[in-house]
Amino acid sequence: MLGTDKYLEGLANGDRRVLARAITLVESSNLQHQAQAHELLDQLPTVPSSIRLGLSGTPGVGKSTFIECLGLHLVEQGHKVAVLAVDPSSQRTGGSILGDKTRMERLARHPMAYIRPSPSGGFLGGVARHTRDAIALVEAAGFDVVLVETVGVGQSETAVAELSDLFVLLLSPGGGDELQGIKRGIMELADLVAVNKADGDLLPAAQRAVADHASALRLMRPRFQAWQPQVMKLSALTGDGVPELWSLVEDAIGKLRDSGEFTRQRQTQAVDAFTNQLQAAVWQRFARDLEIQNQLMQLKDDIHRGERSPSSAVGDMLAWLDMKTA
Repeated sequence: MLGTDKYLEGLANGDRRVLARAITLVESSNLQHQAQAHELLDQLPTVPSSIRLGLSGTPGVGKSTFIECLGLHLVEQGHKVAVLAVDPSSQRTGGSILGDKTRMERLARHPMAYIRPSPSGGFLGGVARHTRDAIALVEAAGFDVVLVETVGVGQSETAVAELSDLFVLLLSPGGGDELQGIKRGIMELADLVAVNKADGDLLPAAQRAVADHASALRLMRPRFQAWQPQVMKLSALTGDGVPELWSLVEDAIGKLRDSGEFTRQRQTQAVDAFTNQLQAAVWQRFARDLEIQNQLMQLKDDIHRGERSPSSAVGDMLAWLDMKTA
């Protein structure tokens, strides 16, 4: 295992092998690895000039094709692009497909790009538990644009907005019918809505979808005072509209920086990350304590037999923990 100084030196030099090992380190559940990961993360430089873009979309919308198209456009502009792609984990085996490198083959081969697929591990919010730490590591390695691709649109996908500076929602040319199927919560968090597949026979449908979603967004309260969410059409297949989308991103980031909302949001996100990671760490500690696990199993058995309600079992568990720590 590398020492912390070696990790810091390798990241500063943009060493991809060290970056990969550093991300593996922060994702590890080994207690010794976690201690070193905390030391490493505390010493990483902050990179306020970076741009973090969260991306989500309905199944089949073409997220990977869009990310590759956008990523290739960005590297041509001189940016270094990191893609943190989260794949769904199996609830039965814990395994995941991790196929984003094969879906973004051209971008994966580019020397100015880095793609890191990670399993969600069942973590809600469409992101992996340590995605925020991975963002800090790729930024320290010199990547100035970070694209975070979530598992997909669902009830808990909104957590990506707590990791990114801007949240892009990618939709298909479904018009009003698709609008009915999109959760209102994720629409309210979208800073940019992009209707993909606006080419060929689907172009008229894409134009109608843009109008439908623009009308819907006008009824929702924007996340920022300095930026009003925008809706546009594009084709990740042909590349039409992708440069225009990036121009909107740069415009939005500029306005958020000028207003101070950019910095305030990152500060709030850091505090929220502390709360979320503390909750996860407390539960992880519970999982390692056999006495606590035995008590939990007893209460679960009581609930299963119908001998007590979940609410009363929670109260009993808290009372038991109070006695244990008294």
